[in-house]
Amino acid sequence: MSLRIDVLTLFPEAIANYAETSVLGRARERGIWELRTHDFREFTDDLHHSVDDSPYGGGAGMVLRADPILRTLESDPSIPRPVIALTPSGEPLSHAIAKELSATPGFTLLCGRYEGFDQRALDLGVDREISLGDFVLAGGELAALCVIESVVRLLPGALGNDSSSQEESFAEGLLEYPHYTKPAEYRGLVAPEILRSGDHAKIARWRLAQAIRLTQTRRPDLLVKRGGLSESEEKILQEFPALEPEA
Repeated sequence: MSLRIDVLTLFPEAIANYAETSVLGRARERGIWELRTHDFREFTDDLHHSVDDSPYGGGAGMVLRADPILRTLESDPSIPRPVIALTPSGEPLSHAIAKELSATPGFTLLCGRYEGFDQRALDLGVDREISLGDFVLAGGELAALCVIESVVRLLPGALGNDSSSQEESFAEGLLEYPHYTKPAEYRGLVAPEILRSGDHAKIARWRLAQAIRLTQTRRPDLLVKRGGLSESEEKILQEFPALEPEA
């Protein structure tokens, strides 16, 4: 059974067009996942199809009304749960959340616009809120696509090599190690000799050491979250010195 992802949005074409490209498009063609979009502007009841209004209490901007959103959710009993709103105040998107969602039969993403949602849309129709990070976008479509791609690439068969998703950044609570390809020497910099040695066990240890060092430097919070380093990981760090460009 394929994973079903529904998206409530004022710009369904933005979601649909991107979903036809690259990994997402190939995975859809293989039947690994399916996409259904819902334009909640179609569920308005006024002549101008208004989805927003000025906020009670005053303030800049407009607020998305609850009624078109809730009507959309109620119009189709097959819309999958959980319904997830993309909001700045939601829990930060992480690899763990993507993995959790990839194990479900399906879920629905709600894209915002303007100053956000009438709280009643969230209270009555939404099960969860997710944020892409500590910044604000014009709408939730880009955030929805990020969620979709982070989830779909974890589905069996979505990538050319299923082990790729297991070795990526965050999969083991670490940033990913640096990569190199041909040519061996480029503009005075040489790909590490160990990667060209053919010793796969040693290469695996080297990669882990580089992943740990990169995480220590750029995202030490990830190490705290995973409870620090194991004794074997500490030994691997001692085995391989810090990466220095080879000239």
